[in-house]
Amino acid sequence: MANEFQPLQGMSDIYAPEIYLWRMMEERARAVFNAYGYDELRTPSLEKLSVFKRSIGDTTDVVKKEMYSFKPSKHELALRPEGTAGTIRHLAGRGEEGLNARVFYIAPMFRYERPQAGRKRQFHQVGVEATGEANPLADAECIAMQKNLLDAWGLTGSKIQISTRGEPSDRKPVAEGLRAALRPFENELCEDCQRRIDENVLRVIDCKNESCGKIVDQIPSAIEFMSPASRDYLDQVVEALSAMDIEVTVNPKLIRGLDYYVHTVWEISHSALGAQDALAGGGRYEIALGKKGIPGVGFAIGFERAIMALNACGITGEQFAPDGGIWLVSLGEAALKENMKLARELRAKGIRCGMELEAKSMKAQMRKASRSGANTVVIRGDEELEKGIAVVKDMAEGSQQEISLEEFVRDA
Repeated sequence: MANEFQPLQGMSDIYAPEIYLWRMMEERARAVFNAYGYDELRTPSLEKLSVFKRSIGDTTDVVKKEMYSFKPSKHELALRPEGTAGTIRHLAGRGEEGLNARVFYIAPMFRYERPQAGRKRQFHQVGVEATGEANPLADAECIAMQKNLLDAWGLTGSKIQISTRGEPSDRKPVAEGLRAALRPFENELCEDCQRRIDENVLRVIDCKNESCGKIVDQIPSAIEFMSPASRDYLDQVVEALSAMDIEVTVNPKLIRGLDYYVHTVWEISHSALGAQDALAGGGRYEIALGKKGIPGVGFAIGFERAIMALNACGITGEQFAPDGGIWLVSLGEAALKENMKLARELRAKGIRCGMELEAKSMKAQMRKASRSGANTVVIRGDEELEKGIAVVKDMAEGSQQEISLEEFVRDA
């Protein structure tokens, strides 16, 4: 019977006190993005399946295995598995304005995969997209902004690894070079990687299988098959970050899995997550929607993963709980009505205020005040109403005093 009240597997209810941590993260994210000149965008959770196939790529695991898709009419639809494709779909429809935009999103995403720690079927991401032609300084600024956000949340000490997917013209020589290098070891690769050699050879590079990793260490990196211009672009990004005192490590084995990436890709880790320390990532992309190719750079951070790191650092929702506010205790029907009026005045000032909405004993009302976490209790009965005063009790100290109602409301 208890399962009747549980959310679907891989999905969660988010409530107090954890929700206070979520609210802190959202508020600080909006503050950081505002400082960099980004505006919020909210796209639908449901899109045409083609939006993701064209942008993420038909051969990616996300499209082939992990999307919630269905066909209720002539169009196949899908719940968004990531935020970039829908964002770019929106920006592509805004003409020239959309080709030079700075937007961010905070939204739920959906992937049908085995639920595990920090990875759910409904998960939440905060992400940004800055459209515009490839520019090493824009990539460096995006990485700096992501680092600023993690620091603002309290996740200082994160580590950044960076690499490159090269220019679009590099894709063929990179794929051919890697295939040729891997063919002698093909029978030693895992089953997935044997398939990936022909389907999406770059995914062999970041396979988590230990034996595949040893083989990858023996072959040239993807960067070695790229043009001098692509390698120079990466150098410029690293130099710009160094000028901002942001330390990064170039890791040629870092391959972001989506087909739309070009040039800079990066991943951020944090030691608080233990051995599986990947926290977030991002990169430069070029997404084709119809006849348009939309270039840009962006990143995404999973809230659930970031919260695991925050909790490991001792940062919890309780630390960001709202002020306990005021609780009004009403002794009698007249006080109950007058306290309704007082509560409205206090709430209009933005003060958290609670009260019992039916006549109950003082003992019962004080118990409820205590459970609410109120800092202050205001007690009024017939005598206090007649005198225009209130008995104000400090819940932490246990002390109380009589004060004029006018003075209390003024100073509240």
